[in-house]
Amino acid sequence: MNAENNLIKENITLPKATDPVGSYVATKIIGKLLYISGQISINSEGELIKGKLGKNLNTEDGYKAAERCALSIIAQAKKACKGDLDKIKTCVKLTGFVNSTEDFIEQPKVINGASDLIKKIFEEKGMHTRAAVSTNSLPLGVAVEVDAIFELN
Repeated sequence: MNAENNLIKENITLPKATDPVGSYVATKIIGKLLYISGQISINSEGELIKGKLGKNLNTEDGYKAAERCALSIIAQAKKACKGDLDKIKTCVKLTGFVNSTEDFIEQPKVINGASDLIKKIFEEKGMHTRAAVSTNSLPLGVAVEVDAIFELN
C-alpha cells in the first residue's frame, strides 16, 4: 500500500499545512532531502495542545500530542511534494521536543506517538532515526514539537 491508501484505511484526515508565523520556511528541499520545520501540537479543532509532561499532562497525553505533530509533518510533506506522497522515498529522521519537568523521563515514549504514526502511514519507508529531547518550555506553551527529514525519489 502507499501512504495515501494508508491514510484512507486509517480514516485519517490531514490538517491544513499552515504557513510559518516567523522568519523561516515550513519546508525546504535540498537535493533529494526534504526538511520540515518543527510542527507543534495542535488538536483536530485547531487548538494548541498545551502543558508540561510530568506536571499537568501524562505520557499518554504527550503521545497523542506527538501524533498530532506527525499529522502536521505529513501534511507539510504532501504540500511540499505538490500533493504526491509517493515522492517520499524514506523518512530519515525525526527530532522530538517534549515540554517536561526535570524529573520526567519518558520523552521517548511520548515521541513514539510521532514515530508510530509515520511508520503506520509510510510502512517500511517510515522507519527513521530519532532524537527525543526534554525541554523546559516550547513555543506558545505547547506540549510537543517534532521536525522531520525525508528523502525524496
